[in-house]
Amino acid sequence: MSERRSPSGAPSMSDLALGFYEGMAEEYHLLFANWPQTVERQGAMLDALLRRCEAPPPRRVLDCACGIGTQALGLAGRGYTVHATDLSPAAVARAEREARALNVHLTTGVADLRTLDTQVAGTFPVVLALDNAVTHLLTDEDLDAAARAMTSKLAPGGLVVLSVRDADALAQSQPRFTSERLLEAPEGRRILFQIWDWAADGRTYTVRQFILRPEGKGWHTTEHTGVYRALQRVDLERALTRAGLMDTRWHTPEETGFHQPILTARRA
Repeated sequence: MSERRSPSGAPSMSDLALGFYEGMAEEYHLLFANWPQTVERQGAMLDALLRRCEAPPPRRVLDCACGIGTQALGLAGRGYTVHATDLSPAAVARAEREARALNVHLTTGVADLRTLDTQVAGTFPVVLALDNAVTHLLTDEDLDAAARAMTSKLAPGGLVVLSVRDADALAQSQPRFTSERLLEAPEGRRILFQIWDWAADGRTYTVRQFILRPEGKGWHTTEHTGVYRALQRVDLERALTRAGLMDTRWHTPEETGFHQPILTARRA
């Protein structure tokens, strides 16, 4: 793929995010101590959230930032009809393989958050984009485009469900390092840690994810680099409002059991 660049000469959001997730596709499960249990747990959490937001709960979902299927697979395993899309072809292919391995059914496609209106057919009662996906949208223009595209895929009265890191707190502390984690799992031992490099204006940060695994008498190290926006809650709310959504509400990790704050909003 040729590298597209913004007018400033910097790589575009698509290139930065695509490179990160293409590289991570075969190792993403290593971030969890037990991948199948994580899929099941997150599916249960989201099912509970949707049941609280809707009665009866909707059974059709578009997961438009599916990655390798962390949430899509869990919901499919609970009887939801899931269409899973992602910017990364490698991640989508991995989600398809995981669905076969877990014996669940979902449909898939490759699509950009900003152009779902032209890349995904039909509308859905629920559109998901979890695990901090929308913070790869580094400019207000990209964020607005994605908000409009997600809204276009919602049926009347439908619900958009997003999760993000708590950037309001992160922007104040600007952490540089995440403590290492040692995971013991059936597929082997590994050490995980991240280094965060903040832009001078504090608006974005580059995350370098390191994965260390034993190899012979030493350790094999892989690094995956992604760029994120320190997206403030008010900026995300305003983007959804500009796109025509209403009834925005934050759900805390203490309330949902999910590892990040979740924002829901509804199409009129």
